[in-house]
Amino acid sequence: MTIRRLLIALPILFVGWIATLAVVMRAGGEAPAAFVPFPPASLIANLPADVAVTGRSPISLTLRSGGADLTAQIYDAGAWLVLPAGLEACIPNFLREGA
Repeated sequence: MTIRRLLIALPILFVGWIATLAVVMRAGGEAPAAFVPFPPASLIANLPADVAVTGRSPISLTLRSGGADLTAQIYDAGAWLVLPAGLEACIPNFLREGA
């Protein structure tokens, strides 16, 4: 019975964590960059000129801007979900130092 509860709880925990990150980012949370999972094909073309693509994969984009309200600009360009990226606590120190 414990395994079954864990298998039910883990996806709920994951969705709750992603939702919390998205709400905080939308509400004006500060992050050095933004992560967009599964971006629409037209997203890059619709981005303002001051938004730079700093990372790209077949399933995600990482964006950065020196301007204000990066999150709103990305949603306006067509993203369906914007999450914080580049936060200090997200990457352990030993990975940042190249060890």
